[in-house]
Amino acid sequence: MALLHTDGAWIVIGVSVLFIVAGLVLHRVFVNVLKNGSQEPSQHD
Repeated sequence: MALLHTDGAWIVIGVSVLFIVAGLVLHRVFVNVLKNGSQEPSQHD
């Protein structure tokens, strides 16, 4: 494919992969927070 030989195509592919990885990480964080619930910080006076 001639499209993959341009620099712009690789930049778009890299940005797309970055967004997919960021989405997966955020999904895992949200799932962990929802499973564990929010833990209130202890009040030390």
